Amino acid sequence: MTASRLTALLLAGVLCLSLGPVCFAAKGKSKSSSKASARSSAKASPTPAAKPSPTPNQDWQVIKVGPRDYLSLDNIAKFYGLLGNVDSTGRSVVLNNGRNQLQVTLDSREAVVNGVRNWLCFPVIAHDNKFLVSRIDLAKTIEPQLRPQMIQRSGKIQTVVLDAGHGGYDKGAGSTFGNEKDYTLAVVHELRPLLLAKGFKVVMTRDSDVFIPLEERARIANQTKDSIFVSIHFNATNTNPIAAGFEIFSLTPRGAPSTNDEGIALHFVNLQAGSPVEAQSFELAAVVYHSMLGNFLEEFDRGIKRARFAVLRRTNIPSILVEGGFLSETGEAKRINDPEWRKQFAQSICTGLEGYRALVEKKQRPMLVAEYRARAAGEITVVDLAVPPSKLEPDAVMPVSNPPFIPVVNSTPPPATPPPTAPPLDSALEGSEEPEP
Repeated sequence: MTASRLTALLLAGVLCLSLGPVCFAAKGKSKSSSKASARSSAKASPTPAAKPSPTPNQDWQVIKVGPRDYLSLDNIAKFYGLLGNVDSTGRSVVLNNGRNQLQVTLDSREAVVNGVRNWLCFPVIAHDNKFLVSRIDLAKTIEPQLRPQMIQRSGKIQTVVLDAGHGGYDKGAGSTFGNEKDYTLAVVHELRPLLLAKGFKVVMTRDSDVFIPLEERARIANQTKDSIFVSIHFNATNTNPIAAGFEIFSLTPRGAPSTNDEGIALHFVNLQAGSPVEAQSFELAAVVYHSMLGNFLEEFDRGIKRARFAVLRRTNIPSILVEGGFLSETGEAKRINDPEWRKQFAQSICTGLEGYRALVEKKQRPMLVAEYRARAAGEITVVDLAVPPSKLEPDAVMPVSNPPFIPVVNSTPPPATPPPTAPPLDSALEGSEEPEP
């Protein structure tokens, strides 16, 4: 399929996109007339009528390709009320409604959601002249960020379990300035009083240079009520000395490969356990990551990622693992060694945790990276969001002055318009994990 053909087809699809979200279908009729006749014949001892079972949601047209379920990009755009732009190659699409933005690229696992890089579980594919996004990615990655207020939660966030990575004989990564185990402990010591000042309780898996087994860290987290778990680490690599930047991890959904897995077999990923708090963990990662990037202009955005690290896999509360830069890169290693930088880093995490608590307890929309940066620049309002046109002609040429891409970082925040009130996507797309082999 040529790029020009894809472009024409995408543009034609964009013409059909609705400006507003579509309401969910009403509940369906009773399952069978036999049950109705049975009820009518039992007049002597009437019983309450059974509630009608809901019909399959009509807003989502699930497309089966091989062993996997997908949703088309135009279906996604219609549901969320997004308008689309297509780049000149016909391989990348930006969807945008002034509140939320989504950029995806054909055959890529990389996406940009609200100005921050995300790593999908599966690549975007083309099928029957449509771009398709896997159902797992829509339900587990895109939906929590476009409608975070719809994530099911209970209780309050009272305690933060802080986990300083490594310790004792386990030094972690190292640089000419110092070791990871010391920097992670220094960060949690900075972070603890900040959280206490905001009304959080704090539990630390270690508060000195000692080795704590991974299973013990998870046990401490699991026995702490109304809590979230934050594990602090720093990165390193032997293969790329210029690798740099922030990244953050939450648990990989069941039925999907982790970010660093390539070509993993479906039967293997289906053997891996998921978590009942996957959505909460992912949204926690997103809220904290926006704060981290928004408060550090110099740091490269490596993205929100998935992994099955032991401390994520064994905890049953919302859990994230933060990677605060590369000790193998000289510039970052020097910054990480600076106490003032670590204090700012701890503050950015604290701000993100505050934002997550406000989301859970007050349904308050989290700040995005662009809003943090606009606030730091002293801007009162930000109105330079490039809103897509209401329609695109199939032969339209995009002007050079108005590129169709949303920047990976520092995109403009959406206005505070009311979000859709439809039920959570996980319930609409029930069974969003892949079937057992």
